[in-house]
Amino acid sequence: MFVVILVSSRSKHHRSRRSTVPRCYHPVLRHHACYLCRQHLLLYHSVFGLLGQLVFLRFLCHEFGGVVAVMDFICQWSPGKLSIFPVCASVAGPKEVVNLSYLCFTCRSNIYLPSHLLADAMQQTSSEKVEFPKGDTWSIHKFGGTCVGSSERIRNVAHVIINDDSERKLVVVSAMSKVTNMMYDLVCKAQSRDDSYIAALDAVLERHKLTALDLLEGDDLASFLLQLHDDINNLKAMLRAIYIAGHATESFTDFVVGHGELWSAQMLASLVRKVSGMDCNWMDTREVLIVNPSGSNQVDPDYLESEKRLEKWFLQNPSKTVIATGFIASTPQNIPTTLKSDGSDFSAAIMGALFRARQVTIWTDVDGVCSADPRKVSEAVVLKTLSYQEAWEMSYFGANVLHPRTIIPVMQYDIPIIIRNIFNLSAPGTMICQPSVNEFEDGQRLESYVKGFATIDNLALVNVEGTGMVGVPGTASAIFGAVKDVGANVIMISQASSEHSICFAVPEKEVKAVAEVLQSRFRQALDAERLSQSHNPKSIHHTATTKPPQICHRPSSSQVAVISNCSILAAVGQKMASTPGVSATLFNALAKANINVRAIAQGCSEYNITVVVKQEDCVKALRAVHSRFYFSKTTIAVGIVGSGLIGGTLLDQLRDQAAVLKEQFNIDLRVMGITGSRRMLLSDTGIDLSRWRDLQKVEGEVADLEKFVHNVHGNHFIPNTVLVDCTADSGVVSRYYEWLRRGIHVITPNKKANSGPLEQYLKLRALQRQSYTHYFYEATVGAGLPIISTLQGLLETGDKILRIEGIFSGTLSYIFNNFIGTRAFSEVVAEAKEAGFTEPDPRDDFSGTDVARKAYKVLDYVVVYVDNGTNRIVVLLSNGELLLDPNGAQGQTQGVKERGNSTHKKVLQIEGVEQGGIAIGGANTNITDINLSDIEIIIDDDIGNA
Repeated sequence: MFVVILVSSRSKHHRSRRSTVPRCYHPVLRHHACYLCRQHLLLYHSVFGLLGQLVFLRFLCHEFGGVVAVMDFICQWSPGKLSIFPVCASVAGPKEVVNLSYLCFTCRSNIYLPSHLLADAMQQTSSEKVEFPKGDTWSIHKFGGTCVGSSERIRNVAHVIINDDSERKLVVVSAMSKVTNMMYDLVCKAQSRDDSYIAALDAVLERHKLTALDLLEGDDLASFLLQLHDDINNLKAMLRAIYIAGHATESFTDFVVGHGELWSAQMLASLVRKVSGMDCNWMDTREVLIVNPSGSNQVDPDYLESEKRLEKWFLQNPSKTVIATGFIASTPQNIPTTLKSDGSDFSAAIMGALFRARQVTIWTDVDGVCSADPRKVSEAVVLKTLSYQEAWEMSYFGANVLHPRTIIPVMQYDIPIIIRNIFNLSAPGTMICQPSVNEFEDGQRLESYVKGFATIDNLALVNVEGTGMVGVPGTASAIFGAVKDVGANVIMISQASSEHSICFAVPEKEVKAVAEVLQSRFRQALDAERLSQSHNPKSIHHTATTKPPQICHRPSSSQVAVISNCSILAAVGQKMASTPGVSATLFNALAKANINVRAIAQGCSEYNITVVVKQEDCVKALRAVHSRFYFSKTTIAVGIVGSGLIGGTLLDQLRDQAAVLKEQFNIDLRVMGITGSRRMLLSDTGIDLSRWRDLQKVEGEVADLEKFVHNVHGNHFIPNTVLVDCTADSGVVSRYYEWLRRGIHVITPNKKANSGPLEQYLKLRALQRQSYTHYFYEATVGAGLPIISTLQGLLETGDKILRIEGIFSGTLSYIFNNFIGTRAFSEVVAEAKEAGFTEPDPRDDFSGTDVARKAYKVLDYVVVYVDNGTNRIVVLLSNGELLLDPNGAQGQTQGVKERGNSTHKKVLQIEGVEQGGIAIGGANTNITDINLSDIEIIIDDDIGNA
């Protein structure tokens, strides 16, 4: 509704006053208004006469589509009719004058308005009030600073707007990239009395001037540059005042930093008009969005008042395409302010709610919301959909695409938010909406119920425990009341049902104040030991500085336990609720990655599972759980040590079987490194096995086993690591223990692995049993045939071994079958070596060493030892039965007791090699009495000529 107000008198009292309200807006009538003074009313009367004046009034009413109010009557135009309403009240004096002055739209002199006239005019027009259109004809777009960071990118944004086929569009824009930070820097320099703020402001001017020159032309360019220079002059004056005072209020700061959005919106609106010719207006959202300050340096929108002001603005500017400023708003007192961090996204969400839009599209520089931080997990996937609750949880726990409060305005009206990439228009993005009932069908894998993972770093755990907490109402309230008093933000809370302890996570920078206030508040309880820190003898206590935390072996009762350098890992998924097995899968993945969990929290809504881990383990933990839920059930990083005959053949087999393993057995093998004795090939994502030999020659680097292991195990997103030792190198074998200790699984065909020092083997087996690592050596016997695993399976199901016979040396068998006197023995040996039958050193075959090693491995649970004095192979049994060769048994037993540090061990003699064969047992031995379930294999390094 547009209103024209004609007044029939002027006030000398108001003549010298300057207008304080824009001429285009009337605060009482709440419509676009235009005013006439008495002088020009009489002028029109003298020109047109009384009848002509009424015709002119009708023309004005028709043009403005509203009401014309004169001193003693109100003229209202409706289609085909001009109605005149008499006004009974009269102006008595200055008290009835509205405390505002206006300008005559003809001569721009000051005039005043009688209050009773305005009231009557308002009464006549209220019944005809027309609201701006709302609903799904509107689509909201938001473009961040990166999207409008240059003139070329602004052109791309304009094309996206023009190509959107929505009936009505509102576009929220941020300042050009880094401009907001530059504006904040201006204020900081000015209040620090740093004269460089002038040059910095000139740089801001120059950047926007050059951008405008590249984008605009003609009147649009001239108008923008004029406004830009006016704004810069005003900013110079304000910054000069800040410079003199040495202080900037929050409202001054918000006023300064908000100009970047004003300039971006004006340039984009002019460009859209220029390119498309469509009707496009720009909106200064400080005239529309009203917010109230809230706690934690945030603001809350006043939706009722904002909707009223938006209606006023829209009635004045009825455009189908609107370019609005993001980030900035006003207080109820019309003081400029901002929406704080991520304010532009928040602006778009608020506008979506005010317009009841069909959708809100947030354009950024990523393809959507990922299942994990792609900077930490390189193979994170873009999620197609998220529920509002899932997006809320992920954004709270550190997902950087959205701020949690951005979701709040649109949830009420079920308006979807779409995250899209301005630089990849083909990507569909991620839709955040209320999930449909059929989104999760029956029979889906358990892993599909977890949508994503997020982390928060730089946290500390505060633990308070004591008998005085049990059954005492108000303890938790007192603790968190104290935390609130120091302004600390509690990220996570965990409390056992016993009420004996409560722990919570706070930012690392706030933990010192939290610890001090808790000790001060609960000093009496601490001294009486009713409330104390954790009694864990290795509790880590925060220090006053940022130095590494100290370990206190016996905490005193006057301290509160703090564990520093922690991170939170959260698994988020709305469908985790009431789904058994999700938590078990998560913690199983962490356990396999050797991650220790310090605290756990899960609400009854079950939207997220939160765990606290050491910060140094956070990335590894994130990769472990992400790999478990988003890739194959078993994803393994493989490192091949030794790229010769055995290693090369293995790599070719992996190449041929990779697809089968993944599709049929859900095992995803990624070879992350291949090393030989001289060169190695490394990868962060997986080596192309179809051409690994060429890659090793061209892209390989000097072999470094330590660097190789680090790359395979710690420099990628896969938590499960396997090293396959395809060498016969004792130096590689010596590293097995360290690899197992680091959580690396070891597979080896290296026969020296179990034939080293007794102490080394015992340590390997003990470590394997205590950890989640595996140590496999199946390929050391039978050229890869499943002999060892078959024997183990038989023993585990209750079978007993009566006798083991076989040809334990394929080398000797081949050589003596082919050595018939027609060729030289050396030629037959060379042929066997080339065919891959012999050990790397064929002397191991002829000395019997290889045969002996294989014999030891046949019985995985038998302890085998070679007496250094007799060079005879003996088997140690742990069941205490008398199973001895009567010849020299006592001496052998004594030697075993000393070397193996074992008591009650007995000895079983293994007979020597006879034509490549070997038998375990003897004439005086009843092998059926052996209980093999308690037996281990141990080989001494000094085999001798067995």
